[in-house]
Amino acid sequence: MTFQVWGWRREDASQVLAWVPDSEGGRGAAMSRRTPATKDPTAVERANLLNMAKLSIKGLIESALSFGRTLDSDYPPLQQFFVVMEHCLKHGLKVRKSFLSYNKTIWGPLELVEKLYPEAEEIGASVRDLPGLKTPLGRARAWLRLALMQKKMADYLRCLIIQRDLLSEFYEYHALMMEEEGAVIVGLLVGLNVIDANLCVKGEDLDSQVGVIDFSMYLKNEEDIGNKERNVQIAAILDQKNYVEELNRQLNSTVSSLHSRVDSLEKSNTKLIEELAIAKNNIIKLQEENHQLRSENKLILMKTQQHLEVTKVDVETELQTYKHSRQGLDEMYNEARRQLRDESQLRQDVENELAVQVSMKHEIELAMKLLEKDIHEKQDTLIGLRQQLEEVKAINIEMYQKLQGSEDGLKEKNEIIARLEEKTNKITAAMRQLEQRLQQAEKAQMEAEDEDKKYLQECQSKSNNLQKQVSQKEKQLVQLETDLKIEKEWRQTLQEDLQKEKDALSHLRNETQQIIDLKKEFLNIQDENQQLKKIYHEQEQALQELGNKLSESKLKIEDIKEANKALQDYRGRRPRQVSGMMGIQLFPVTSLESGLVWLKDKEATHCKLCETEFSLSKRKHHCRNCGEIFCNACSDNELPLPSSPKPVRVCDSCHALLIQRCSSNLP
Repeated sequence: MTFQVWGWRREDASQVLAWVPDSEGGRGAAMSRRTPATKDPTAVERANLLNMAKLSIKGLIESALSFGRTLDSDYPPLQQFFVVMEHCLKHGLKVRKSFLSYNKTIWGPLELVEKLYPEAEEIGASVRDLPGLKTPLGRARAWLRLALMQKKMADYLRCLIIQRDLLSEFYEYHALMMEEEGAVIVGLLVGLNVIDANLCVKGEDLDSQVGVIDFSMYLKNEEDIGNKERNVQIAAILDQKNYVEELNRQLNSTVSSLHSRVDSLEKSNTKLIEELAIAKNNIIKLQEENHQLRSENKLILMKTQQHLEVTKVDVETELQTYKHSRQGLDEMYNEARRQLRDESQLRQDVENELAVQVSMKHEIELAMKLLEKDIHEKQDTLIGLRQQLEEVKAINIEMYQKLQGSEDGLKEKNEIIARLEEKTNKITAAMRQLEQRLQQAEKAQMEAEDEDKKYLQECQSKSNNLQKQVSQKEKQLVQLETDLKIEKEWRQTLQEDLQKEKDALSHLRNETQQIIDLKKEFLNIQDENQQLKKIYHEQEQALQELGNKLSESKLKIEDIKEANKALQDYRGRRPRQVSGMMGIQLFPVTSLESGLVWLKDKEATHCKLCETEFSLSKRKHHCRNCGEIFCNACSDNELPLPSSPKPVRVCDSCHALLIQRCSSNLP
């Protein structure tokens, strides 16, 4: 049976010939590009490219695992894989018109990956910095090779396929990357993470390469089928090894992320502790200022009490003088009544002298104006006193602002406020009594003025004396009114100070509540830190268990390799018995001396010779002679044993004994 090998260049990506594998394992048949009229040619092209991608990825993985080393750029299955990926990315690509010619490259959609996946920026920058690349196609080929070396080709293309709105600018609606076949190919690319590749992109001519698919690599013979069955077990073991290494890498990444998170939490914890220390120092300073302000406040209160006592004494003396003057006025009023009765007969004479009284009235008006001037001067003095009171208020406000932040002074301030309220209540009661007395005095004054006017009209001689006395009493009344106004203003200032103290108390309570909330947050952060430490210790234990399992699996793999080498040597000696050896189970070919036992990994925690504790860095190694477990430094010797002709690992003590035996056996 003969096969025809088909190939195509990069310009004929849309005319792909179908190659469908048979069910007989490796045999295939080539189909022409002419399909029945019922099928869509673009669908057939997508199916052909999908099958070729499956074959190339499968062949690359199998050959790489059997090869057992890192792949380079000259490896033929790897070259064919890049050619197939190039054709898959070119399928359905839109033609872009440039100034001179038409442009049709895959570098445009690959550049989008940098915007969608930030980790791909390093690949894009390194591709642009390569000196030998001149065409966009060469840059795209270099990008594919770098993505394979990073083992992130599947992740990059998955981000690209999800954003179909952006891909529609570069691909037709029926393109491979826009349909489900593209997602299938991306899923197949995940298996390439098992392969380790070391590709030299800098010196390779990627611009002028011709992308031709060689189908002969995927058409298998009957002889290859037998070799494939022989290598199935080895491939499965290598797959397990790669899976365990990948799992170990992921666990290392999680451990590093947890370390970074623990470091950040410790830093935040130290910052919070420093902030708490600063807050405590500030509280101590505020308490000291509070004590100072208390002493100053006590002095101010003593002064105000003394001032109040002095004002009370003055008011009492003025009231006594007012009472005495009132008694004198009453006596004078009675005498005037008597005189009015006596002088009623002289009324006619008084009418003649009314003109003289009018002139006296003008003089009295002038005297009233002079009294008004005196009143204005007293008002100026009152304004000066108000300014002094405002300065005292400003001093009190500054004193109260300094009292912010003190919790111990709240109770004392409340007591002071209660005392001040009691004093203000007493003062208000006294003020009410004074107002009542003043109202009575004003009524009496009005009555006296009416009687004085009648008396002025009736009597001429005694009116001057009475008016002088009335003017004096008015002066005293004005002084009393001014004193009352001053006391009212002082009362208002005291009320304003009380309101400000209440506001300061509410502000201090809010600050204490904030401090309590900060303490609660700090305790919560400490609990989270302890939980994270517990999780960290648990994960460290899990990593140690995984390291033990890895060491066991590596020992098994080494034993299997040694057994495989022994089997291959045995097959080379007796080639006719190869078919009968296919059912042999692989196990470590080691036979211990009589009386010795192969020690299990779980039973050993320290090296038998140097007694160092085993960890992820200090691995366990079995001695093939005595079966005990040692570290690498105590078991880095190799000697041939009766069970294995090739040299195997032996501990230092067994090495010395075996060499001594050999030297004694020699003649």
